[in-house]
Amino acid sequence: MEKKNLKSKYYITTPIYYVNDVPHIGHSYTTIAADTLARYRRFLGDEVFFLTGTDEHGQKIQKTSKEKGLKPKQLADRVVKNFQNLWKKLDITNDFFVRTTDDYHIKCVQKAFEELFNKGDIYKGEYEGWYCIPCESYYSEIEIGKDRLCPACGRKVDKVKEESYFFKLSAYQDRLLEFYEKNPNFVIPNTRFNEIKSFVKSGLKDLSVTRTSFDWGVPVTFDDKHVIYVWFDALLNYVSAIGCNKDNDKFLNIWPADAHFVGKDILRFHAVYWPAFLMALGLELPKHVVAHGWWTVEGKKMSKSLGNVVDPNEMIEKYPKDAYRYFLLRNVPFGLDGDFSEKELIERINSELVNDLGNLVNRSLTMIEKYLNGVTEKPKSIVDNSLEEKAFETFEKVKKSLDIFRFDEALSHIFEYVRYANKYITQKEPWSLKKQNKTPQLNEVLFNLTGAIKFLSGIISAFMPDTADKIWSQLGFEDSIKNYDYRFFLDFGSKEKLKINKQDVIFNRIEEKEEEDSKEEKAKKINIDEFFNVDLRAAKVLDAQSVEKSKKLIKLSIDIGENKPRTLVAGLKEYYKLEELVGKTIIVVANLKPAKLMGIESNGMLLAAKDGKSLGLLTVMEDVKPGAKVG
Repeated sequence: MEKKNLKSKYYITTPIYYVNDVPHIGHSYTTIAADTLARYRRFLGDEVFFLTGTDEHGQKIQKTSKEKGLKPKQLADRVVKNFQNLWKKLDITNDFFVRTTDDYHIKCVQKAFEELFNKGDIYKGEYEGWYCIPCESYYSEIEIGKDRLCPACGRKVDKVKEESYFFKLSAYQDRLLEFYEKNPNFVIPNTRFNEIKSFVKSGLKDLSVTRTSFDWGVPVTFDDKHVIYVWFDALLNYVSAIGCNKDNDKFLNIWPADAHFVGKDILRFHAVYWPAFLMALGLELPKHVVAHGWWTVEGKKMSKSLGNVVDPNEMIEKYPKDAYRYFLLRNVPFGLDGDFSEKELIERINSELVNDLGNLVNRSLTMIEKYLNGVTEKPKSIVDNSLEEKAFETFEKVKKSLDIFRFDEALSHIFEYVRYANKYITQKEPWSLKKQNKTPQLNEVLFNLTGAIKFLSGIISAFMPDTADKIWSQLGFEDSIKNYDYRFFLDFGSKEKLKINKQDVIFNRIEEKEEEDSKEEKAKKINIDEFFNVDLRAAKVLDAQSVEKSKKLIKLSIDIGENKPRTLVAGLKEYYKLEELVGKTIIVVANLKPAKLMGIESNGMLLAAKDGKSLGLLTVMEDVKPGAKVG
C-alpha cells in the first residue's frame, strides 16, 4: 500500500514516563515543551498527533510493588493517575495516552520481536554484564569504572549472568553512521549528536533484549522463560499507539515521528537503539530526536534527601499555570541544563507578564473604552502600519526558532514585539491625540493596538493558552481562538470592527518577601528595553498641601499633560516649604502603579537626588510643556 500524502502532518512524542515515582519538574518540562509545539503546529494549520504515556514494565516496578504489598499492575494503575491528573491540570493536549501494559501495545511488541527473530536480527545466547536496576540499563567495565557505579544515576551496579535473546546491534553500526551523515539535524542539540556519533564510532555490541530473572514484562511468545527487556518494549510505544501495522492507513498517515522529545539521560536509547530497531523492521526513522538537559534547584541537584524536588502540582497552585509554563520554556535554551528558582519565576511574572504584556493589554483596552466607547474600526486608510509589519517579522522569527526547537528564543522574539507595542503607545501618545481632537489619528493608533493585541493572543496561544483565551475574550470574540490559524492573526483588518469586552488584568503582581539586597543586587545593570519601559515625564506642580498626621508627606497636584491633574504624594516636608513647590516643573515616573499613602492614592513618583541631609528635586533648565517626554 502506498503511503498517502497529507497536506500537513506532524507527529510529536514525549518519552513514556516510568511509573515508579511521582511527576516532577523534569516530566512537566518535557511534556509542556511537546504540548507547546503541538499547539503551535495546529496554529500553523498542521494535522497534529501528540503522544505521551507511561512505561510500566521492568524489574524496578516489580521490586517496588512487592515492597508496597501490591501487584505490579496495581502499582502502575495508581501511579499513572498522577501523570494523567497533572497533564489535565496543565491542559496538555495529547491526542493519545499510551500504556505499555495495554493489550494493543503488548501484541505490537511481541509481533516485532517475532519478526526480527525470524529474520535473524534477534538470536539466543548468554549475557554477562553490569546492570543498573533503577536505570534498567547494562554498562561496560569502562563505563562503570573502578567503583562499579552507574554512569547515569551513580548507584551501585550488579553483575548479571543469564540466558538472553540479543538484537544484532553491531550489524547496524555502519548504517547508523551513514544515516547520521545524511541527517545532520537528527539529534538536537548538536553537542549531544556529537556524543552519539562518538559512541557509535567506538563500536557497537549486540544488545540483550530479554530477561529471565523477573517476569513483569512482555512475554516472548515462543519462549515463556523470557520477558522482553524494557527498552525494546518501551520504544515500540511510538508505533503501537498508532496501529503498529505498516498496512494500516492510520499508521501510514502518521509515521514517521517528526519530533521525539527526551531527556539527555535516555538519548542513547532513542538515537542509537531505536533507529536500529526501526531499520531492522523496515520502518522509516524519525526526523528529529530533541534532547533537553536536567534541572537543578537554585544551583543544587534535586534530591529527596535535600527536600528540594519541585512538584509541578504545588507550583501551579501557588502561581498561574501559564506563568509556570512560560518560566520553564523562557528561562533556559531547550537542550541545556536549567536552574529553577521561585525568585526568578516571580521576577519573570512581575517584569514580563505583568509590566510588559499585562500592561500593554490593560492600558490599550482602557483607552479604547475611554476614547472610543469600546469600539475599534478599520480606518479607510492607514498612515503607519509599523505594528502590522513588525508582527509579520516577529512571526517569521518565531517560526525559525521553533523549527529548531528554541522555545526560549521564540518567546524572546514575542516579548520584543510586546515592548515594541508599548513603545508605540509612548511615541504616539493617544491621550494627546484625544486632547487635541485628532480623531482620525487616534482611531488609527487604537486600531493598530487592537491588531497588535489580537496578533499576540494568537502567537502566545501555544505557550500560554489560558492567557491567550483571556486576551481573546477581552477583544470581544465569542467563539474559540482555536478556530483560527496564523493568517487571521497576522491580518490586522481581518475583523473590521471589534467591541471590546475589558475585564480584569491578565496577570497580577506577586509581592515578594522583602530581603536585604546585596550591593551587587542593588547595582545590577538594566538593558535599554527595561529603561524605555519607564515613562519619565515633565510635570508642573499646580498645588501643594500638607498631609495631616504625617511629618514627611506632601500632597501635590501636578499637570502631566492629561485631561485632568494627577495627585502625587511625596516625602518632601523636611526639605521644601509648600509655596516653594508650586510652579516648579519636576520630573516624574508616569507609568508607576498607583499606591496609597496615608489613605491618599498617589499616581506616580517624582525624582530627586539625596546627599546626606540634602535633597534636590530633578527639574528642567528650559521651559517645557507639562507631559513632555524625558529621554
